[in-house]
Amino acid sequence: MPKLPVVRARDCIKVLQRIGFTVSRQNGSHITLHRDNPAARTTVPNHGTLKPGMLHKIIKDAGLTVDEFIDLLK
Repeated sequence: MPKLPVVRARDCIKVLQRIGFTVSRQNGSHITLHRDNPAARTTVPNHGTLKPGMLHKIIKDAGLTVDEFIDLLK
């Protein structure tokens, strides 16, 4: 598995939107996104760059692999 890149929250949200997620709500600095088919939901903290553990959880919640996420970043 490749090393996770340093990713800003807004770039992560753009990747999630490319695969069908839409912003459902925002509570403070946390943005919740959801997708209907296949059903998935994740929350992205809008705090600048994401820490590796949080990014890994978002990728897992989205049903992606790290390789797929990195490809979508490009």
